[in-house]
Amino acid sequence: MRRDNRTEQDFLGKLEIPGGSLYGIHTARAIENFALSGRPPHPELIRSFGQVKLACAQTNRRLGAWGDDQAKAEAIERACKEMAEGVLTRHVLVDMLQGGAGTSTNMNVNEVLANRALEILGEEPGSYGRVSPTDDINLHQSTNDTYPTALKLSAIRLLRLLEQQIVSLQESFQGLEKRFAHIVKVGRTQLQDAVLTTLGRGMGAYAEALSRDRWRIYKCEERLRVINLGGTAIGTGLSAPREFIFRATDTLRQNTRIGFARAENMIDNTQNTDVFVEVSGILKACAATLLKICGDLRLLSSGPEAGFGEIRLPERQPGSSIMPGKVNPVIPEAVSQAAMMVFGLDAALTFACASGSLELNPFLPLVSACLLDSMDLLANSCSILERFCVSGMEADEERCGKNVQSATATATALLPALGYDCVCRVARRARDENRSVRDIVLDEKLLTPEEFERLISPEAVCGLGTSAGKPGGRRC
Repeated sequence: MRRDNRTEQDFLGKLEIPGGSLYGIHTARAIENFALSGRPPHPELIRSFGQVKLACAQTNRRLGAWGDDQAKAEAIERACKEMAEGVLTRHVLVDMLQGGAGTSTNMNVNEVLANRALEILGEEPGSYGRVSPTDDINLHQSTNDTYPTALKLSAIRLLRLLEQQIVSLQESFQGLEKRFAHIVKVGRTQLQDAVLTTLGRGMGAYAEALSRDRWRIYKCEERLRVINLGGTAIGTGLSAPREFIFRATDTLRQNTRIGFARAENMIDNTQNTDVFVEVSGILKACAATLLKICGDLRLLSSGPEAGFGEIRLPERQPGSSIMPGKVNPVIPEAVSQAAMMVFGLDAALTFACASGSLELNPFLPLVSACLLDSMDLLANSCSILERFCVSGMEADEERCGKNVQSATATATALLPALGYDCVCRVARRARDENRSVRDIVLDEKLLTPEEFERLISPEAVCGLGTSAGKPGGRRC
């Protein structure tokens, strides 16, 4: 029968551990020391740790680390696979922010894997003479090579999920580009009426910006594939056999089917974390795209009666506790806040990466939290923006048409036919008399109705430039 508690010891002394728990003394000390965020490490980081530990265990087994004790080797590998599948995630309890460059996370993982292997072998947790967190699970490793390797693996996985969400959002805007291609609207610069365009072209511009984000995110995975596994403490491979150093990365690459490569200079790869700054910068660019798009959607849907009102967003929930019938653009607002948070996370990550000293950066836990949270925020943002907003967006064609007829921006479309001075006079008269540009042009017989409509058609306002030659048509 299992005891209620067990006693474990390290060089600082003894500590009671709840009986049957899979964590050990190092985890218990870390739980007490680091009551900071109240959040454990990212679940994907823990699963990735399982993959890294599995690759190391398989490599050590091939090198004969456990001799003929195949049961022990198989138990360790099975425990690692369970962690990689997310089965053991709940047992990693240390705070995501911690001192020691991630040592507490690595040791929490080591203890959970050791105790789970002991359970598989029919032994009591804490029987480290049979399976040790340090001498077996952490064999030929260090926090300083396993933690950044696990971080890069988890980042690659989350980047791939983010890319999928960006593609879905991009395709949704591409659909709107086709649906709204025939709707002429007023284009604006500095929030003032400028020239005519189509609603479809605006949606296509959003799709193009997202396409660039998708490409940047796809390409930056290459930066994360270079790892220092086997470099141990500072990248020199201290205490690790040369064959382990070469084989461990190969095994991880085979297991994950991700093209990991051992860093040519593992000392550099251990102490310098600029790759995370680069990736975070790309995430920040994506956040900037989302914030711009959401700001535009809020403007274009504003009103609806007293604002732009050119598009209608899906109504997701009542918008006020005091104003009946008010519906707010809550999805673009929520996504905007997520984008703003990504900006802040990027700033914190940059500061952490720049604050490394000599042979190691002790602030990788903060880097991990910022990087992986940013990916989650962006992937979730793209998902809800596409599902709850963009896919159900509608155009108010009547409002767009009225704005075109009443706006002096329409006058710019007449430049090829009437010339600059003439159009300026028409625009001034329309404004002074509170009449449409169309009324003035037809009143003065400067153009026929057919000529006017042709100049403000979707084909005309979206054409690339004008026909060669001098402006023709009637003059004022």
